Amino acid sequence: MKLNLKNKYALVCGSTQGIGKATAKLLAEEGANITLVARNEEKLQEVLAELPTNGQQHYYVVADFSNPTELQQKIAEHLKKIGQCHILINNTGGPPSGAVLNASLDEFEIAFTSHLKCNQVLAQAVIPYMKEASYGRIVNIISTSVKEPIEGLGVSNTIRGAVGNWSKTLAAEVAKFNITVNNVLPGFTKTERLMEIIKVKAEKEHTSVEEMAEMMKNYAPIERFAEPQEVANAIVFLASEAASYITGINVPVDGGRTKSL
Repeated sequence: MKLNLKNKYALVCGSTQGIGKATAKLLAEEGANITLVARNEEKLQEVLAELPTNGQQHYYVVADFSNPTELQQKIAEHLKKIGQCHILINNTGGPPSGAVLNASLDEFEIAFTSHLKCNQVLAQAVIPYMKEASYGRIVNIISTSVKEPIEGLGVSNTIRGAVGNWSKTLAAEVAKFNITVNNVLPGFTKTERLMEIIKVKAEKEHTSVEEMAEMMKNYAPIERFAEPQEVANAIVFLASEAASYITGINVPVDGGRTKSL
């Protein structure tokens, strides 16, 4: 199966590391023109230089997801300049670990802003271009907590669930325009976020980071952590024409860890 994305324009958020970076590189390998979005300009420039090119043009936008108004302005200006957008990859770093009972209202507000509000801003910005092209793919990188809450991630569990329901609602509204909206739910993937979770759990259980990592690998039947590239494979498939009749779903990429259907 060929996932030819030549002449497609993709906006990839959180694309300077981890799953976002792997997704941007794979989309570029498939021929897409990439716009990287993150807050660190130096890292954006580094990733931009790594993107494969075969006649494509790649760009970046410096934006902080704690400020939806600024994000809206910058993305609108960029889209007006390039005039096209076919693919949106929503991806934002997860909220800090901790019990939901101990979470402050500010923690909920910050997470709601950077995940749900910014997803909404981005969707409203790109969908007019997708309608014009009669082609749109929105893929939200969320978490398996959409299906099963994860212990010690109280704020994340709450906000991820809200994003999942937002996505399902949006999918039904835009399907008639040949725009699909789907969620990819990574399991334990080798990212900086995973290392943070491992350290917190190790401290809680009074064990070493190495021992906790080995224990967590065994949570999944496949008995290892995912590589960012493996999650990116699922994301890029959903962004392609091959996934044209798939919308409104959650796709766990977790090595079989999630027990629910």
